[in-house]
Amino acid sequence: MKTAEKNTTATKAKTTAADKKTTAPKSKTATPKTNAAGVVKAKTSAAEGLRELFIDSLKDIYWAEKALIKALPKMAKNATSENLVKAIKDHLAVTEEQKERLEKVFSLIGEKAVAKKCDAMEGLIKEGESIMEETEKGPVRDAGIIAASQKIEHYEIASYGTLAAFAVTLGEDDAVLLLEKTLAEEKEADTLLTDAAYNSINFEAAEEEEE
Repeated sequence: MKTAEKNTTATKAKTTAADKKTTAPKSKTATPKTNAAGVVKAKTSAAEGLRELFIDSLKDIYWAEKALIKALPKMAKNATSENLVKAIKDHLAVTEEQKERLEKVFSLIGEKAVAKKCDAMEGLIKEGESIMEETEKGPVRDAGIIAASQKIEHYEIASYGTLAAFAVTLGEDDAVLLLEKTLAEEKEADTLLTDAAYNSINFEAAEEEEE
């Protein structure tokens, strides 16, 4: 009986130890970036004024244009429609001019041209690459390239429109002229891509799917 009692006691001790391990407090998690009301906590380097936000946004789109200059040749290489290839190559030349124009804007406002990673453009370029990987070369891929390109154009139209509005508010008249010129070019590029899609490529892609 004594032996049985000892075994029972030992078993209870093990069980208690196991329970303690199970109920041990969890390690502390990282402090959330938002409070209970969903308000985002700003970084220490956050912009406090419109001018700082303007400069930060310029750095963002400057990175975006430089990334696009690297991405466009790949799009042109994977396109098959002669009109689409020409449109992409033409826009590459325009984009290079837009990058230089941004450098002039930086100079006009007394700032150094510095690029800050643009998460939005990075995502749009990656989406375009995924479309090319997931489609066979031909009309269907061409239609996909146009779709990806128009998303990029729409992002740039929104960005340059906002930058121009900021520049107007800040009284940077010379910068306004340069930013509005780029804005007009982005709108024209979007129109050309729409024409290419509706006039031939999208319909050719649809016919290919039906065969």
